Amino acid sequence: MNALYDIIGVPFGYLMQFINYLVGNYALSIIIFTIVTKLIFLPENYKTQKNAARMQLLNPKLEKLRKSYSNNPQKLQEEQQKLYIQEGINPMGSCLPAFIQMFLVFGVIDVVYKPITHILRIPKDVRKQAAQIASDLRVKDIGSKGSFKSGDLRSELYIREMLDKHYDAFTGLSHNFAEKVDDFYNKFTFLGANLAKYPSLSPDSWNSETIVLAMIPFMAGLAQLISSVYSQIHQKKVNPNMQNPGCMTAMMYLMPLLSIYFAFKLPAGIGFYWIWSALFSFVITFALNQYFTPERTVAINEKEKEKARLYAEKHPEKKTFMQRMMEQQELANQQAGGTKKKSSGEKASRSEMNKYNRDKIKEARKRMAEKYGDIYDESDNGDND
Repeated sequence: MNALYDIIGVPFGYLMQFINYLVGNYALSIIIFTIVTKLIFLPENYKTQKNAARMQLLNPKLEKLRKSYSNNPQKLQEEQQKLYIQEGINPMGSCLPAFIQMFLVFGVIDVVYKPITHILRIPKDVRKQAAQIASDLRVKDIGSKGSFKSGDLRSELYIREMLDKHYDAFTGLSHNFAEKVDDFYNKFTFLGANLAKYPSLSPDSWNSETIVLAMIPFMAGLAQLISSVYSQIHQKKVNPNMQNPGCMTAMMYLMPLLSIYFAFKLPAGIGFYWIWSALFSFVITFALNQYFTPERTVAINEKEKEKARLYAEKHPEKKTFMQRMMEQQELANQQAGGTKKKSSGEKASRSEMNKYNRDKIKEARKRMAEKYGDIYDESDNGDND
């Protein structure tokens, strides 16, 4: 998993380094970096939202099919697949964009957690030495559970923590490690608060800095709560019949609380990133929901259906995901039918059963070819007995 973070974090690391070079303040760099990465993800968000909006148009038809074939799951599945093909919709179409976005998020997180790597560009061997020193110091401070490796996602957070407490232990490292890291984090400020420090509800003294730091975890939780509540309200609006299990409602409130808890356990800069990430995600989601009005969704749906129809005419040899699913399902049904005949007590030789099954498969293939405009070769009957 750590290798995944490292690989995907490389391009985002150069982006963050460039932004920090322009603005000279890491806190402001995080805000700009979050905006840029959200814009990078926007096309995938758009595809996901478009597919979801088109699926909502099908809900009345799908509900009608469920009622009509409530006692015949197999027929219901077939009719649903036919409907998806007619509408040119892939019900799994939201999965790939969501997977791509989740994949890229690993890189964003790696950059935010590892400024020593991506901003200061300290060589790997020096970072390993610093991690070992910091790990040994944490073991002395809090016991064996304080041990960590240089490849851990939070390694640079721990290095900073130990450098702040035991600065002299790092002064012997090359590339002016201690001086560069300390200077970098000392400039990591927002509203006068150093975001390299840990938030606390019981600081030694309350001042403007400790107040800002203490507010960050609560703001991170609030930002996530706003986004979650809005999403649930919107879903109920577009799908009034949707049932929300109690566990989903509980999670909606539990996740923000967990964000608050963990934000107090990490440097304030992490909670600071969570705030802006949640807020910009909310803005994008709200904007896309406003864009996909019922009227516009209908127009987009008709355009996509026509686009799928034209593509099918030009490329009859290429089948959509749902067409392949239907073909495989029908072939499986035919094969199951042949097996059922054999098990029903009829006396048939193995050769006769094989021929029966092949004939059924040929028949199914021919029907599917005729249905989707393909050319079926009668000579390819597969009789090799």
